[in-house]
Amino acid sequence: LEFRRVLFRSANRGGKSTMLRSLGQAQLMLQAGMPVNAESFEAEVRSGVFTHFRREEDPTLESGKLDEELRRMRRITDALRPGGLVLLNESFGSTNEREGAAIAAGMIRPLLDAGVRVAYVTHMYELAGGLAREEAARGVYLRAERTADGGRTFLVVPGDPLPTSFGDDVYRR
Repeated sequence: LEFRRVLFRSANRGGKSTMLRSLGQAQLMLQAGMPVNAESFEAEVRSGVFTHFRREEDPTLESGKLDEELRRMRRITDALRPGGLVLLNESFGSTNEREGAAIAAGMIRPLLDAGVRVAYVTHMYELAGGLAREEAARGVYLRAERTADGGRTFLVVPGDPLPTSFGDDVYRR
């Protein structure tokens, strides 16, 4: 999979976070010269691999969740170099969608311009849809496949972002 930016956006419990972890593990295995447990995997050696996954709120209550996310992201961007890879899982979802999407897009574009590869898992349609409309050539958009009756195949396939995360499926269950 060749990409500058991969954006996974899809249903709850559709396999996005698992796919992102698998991508990171495969990249690290490749960089260590180990065989990757996959039918096929091609990637370049990266100057660094960084992750920004959601964490629980600060138990000391010294700061809010968004503050914590921004501090961690700052540490990552300070360490990133051209050719790096950053994996983001629901980053900046701790605020409302409009603000979270603006923060994320404002972070993604400069990273890409600096030669960093970005893989981002999100429920934020404003982010995914906006980037797909504005910068389709700089990204690959993937989503969890659903059957016609709403069932999940647990396959991640190329596709334009959808304006739903199918949260009503979870609610009905």
